[in-house]
Amino acid sequence: MKNTCLIAVLENPIYIRNIGNAIRNVNGLGVDRIYFINKNGRLDNNVEEFKKRRTILKHSNGSLTWTEVKVFPDSDSCLNELKKDGFTSYATSPAGLPEKNVSIYDADLRDEKLAIWFGDESHGLSEGVLNACSKCLVIPMRGKVESLNLSSTTALVLFEAVRQRQ
Repeated sequence: MKNTCLIAVLENPIYIRNIGNAIRNVNGLGVDRIYFINKNGRLDNNVEEFKKRRTILKHSNGSLTWTEVKVFPDSDSCLNELKKDGFTSYATSPAGLPEKNVSIYDADLRDEKLAIWFGDESHGLSEGVLNACSKCLVIPMRGKVESLNLSSTTALVLFEAVRQRQ
């Protein structure tokens, strides 16, 4: 493992289109890995089978082939592995936890080993993940909607993290 590493973690994503687009964002931006929490059983736990899934390949525009992917059965096993490997975890959420909230533009995203968590399209991140993360990254919204969709959020937040780390 490199001394610096940036990982995107998607907790229980629902829509294959967003999963594929997030993989494309990760690969296109040069993020090191993408992890998936598969508690809802939407994905294959076997990474080789996951990588053969035509709909994900299609929506990732083929970038799944060149992207390091890992699938976890639950959030706790992923959090434990990240902690054991020395990663700092940040959550993303429109509401988050007020004591942990920080704008993506004010947050220092240059931690050597950083995992940024993204929640599902309906409920966001679980309470356990929000509590386990050091900070909660918030995208400043100006319109009437409170949040962007999952693939847009991964693009914005990961772009800012990569920009800061260059």
